[in-house]
Amino acid sequence: MEALRMVLLNVALWWRGKEESLIREQLSTKVSNHIELCAPCDLFTNYLSVWNLVENMSKYRIVMVRHGESEWNKLNLFCGWYDSNLSDKGKSEAVSAGKALKEAGYTFDVAHTSVLTRAQETLKSILKEIGQEDLPVQKTWRLNERHYGGLTGMNKAETAAKYGEEQVQIWRRSFDVPPPPMESDHKYYDTIVKDPRYADGPKPEEFPKFESLKLTIERTLPYWNETIIPQLKEGKKIIIAAHGNSLRGIVKHLDQMSNEQIMGLNLPTGIPFVYELDENFKPVVSMKFLGDEETVKAAMAAVAAQGKVK
Repeated sequence: MEALRMVLLNVALWWRGKEESLIREQLSTKVSNHIELCAPCDLFTNYLSVWNLVENMSKYRIVMVRHGESEWNKLNLFCGWYDSNLSDKGKSEAVSAGKALKEAGYTFDVAHTSVLTRAQETLKSILKEIGQEDLPVQKTWRLNERHYGGLTGMNKAETAAKYGEEQVQIWRRSFDVPPPPMESDHKYYDTIVKDPRYADGPKPEEFPKFESLKLTIERTLPYWNETIIPQLKEGKKIIIAAHGNSLRGIVKHLDQMSNEQIMGLNLPTGIPFVYELDENFKPVVSMKFLGDEETVKAAMAAVAAQGKVK
């Protein structure tokens, strides 16, 4: 009976065009709890039950993508709110992301991105590839990368050699430990703080000198709850092109990850991932990457290695 149950599950997932290896873990327990197989003669009835379950569990879908590799990513520098452009590789990643979305048949009603060029250019390339260059785009500093404070512009490997890999890992990936603050005499202080793109926010008293992931989430989630969730409720199809840590914050929120679990999550550049949510905005399908498994794993490993001594 268990073998038959899994056959039915696989048929339903194939019919829906999903990659079963990425979804089975999410659904198999729920399928087992909802379906009682009586006999082989009930195959069609139970197939329909599985199909209806898979369809009914998912009410909303949202696509997210971290920007393509930036020039500062390429140089292994802490970037944060510094406005680094895409590298040639990053431009190629953005085009590939658009092609992957086009091949999978995705279209959107609205896009959200940060005020930083690397995220906006990634989104622009994606929309060009899917033929939606005129799509409405909402830009907000609340989707910016985490502010790396005094570490901004420093080489990650050199910083690890100086302070130790463990300390750099804490600065990069811990939940509530911030980096050192960016003081007014920092090389990039005026470049960031006096940038005219922040004329409409954050307010002077809100402008960060540093951010932990916790602080990043505190300014990202209000935008998620007050802007993105209402649009999903309206039935809008949404794509978010943002940054490693602003997206990690959303992922932590959606998947209810612990502070320890989020430390191990490294989002690759330029590979879109999909969430399917139930009526309560709880994940039915979590972080389904539109890319082959080996490529995604290799990209994640490369991100994880950035804070290690070379």
